[in-house]
Amino acid sequence: MQHVSRRTSPVFHVSKRRPSLIPTGDTPAPKNFAETLPTEMSEQIFGELDAGSLCSASRTCKLWHHIIEESDQVWRRQCVLVGAVCQREVDSDRRDGLSWKVTLVKNYTRSRLKRDWLRGRYSHVRSAEELIGRKMVPLDAETWGEILQAELDR
Repeated sequence: MQHVSRRTSPVFHVSKRRPSLIPTGDTPAPKNFAETLPTEMSEQIFGELDAGSLCSASRTCKLWHHIIEESDQVWRRQCVLVGAVCQREVDSDRRDGLSWKVTLVKNYTRSRLKRDWLRGRYSHVRSAEELIGRKMVPLDAETWGEILQAELDR
């Protein structure tokens, strides 16, 4: 008796397909763009996403997760956006040898908080109770100096 081996699914195959308007039958199934494009092009596409969308995309399938997780280009672009507010912190982390992804994770919340302070979002806070429920992170003395100067300039 001859043993017939079954073809195994590719490692990055998505097991459930979404309903489609494409007729069934001989029509080929739509392909995942990341399976057909060179990795560099997929990285460029993912690089256009904001940080939240990028995290959601990385949970879509194993292939997308792998491309996003391993791409310095994708994380570097996000760090450039964070660096617009926290350049000193981003530069310091990169000098310390942290990856672009770790640098982003470390500085993302800080950059959003610092941006809000610099834009005056907290200018009229009268007590700590008004900040309850807001995500706060430690800020260094130089950052507090920038915030204070922005408040004085208002």
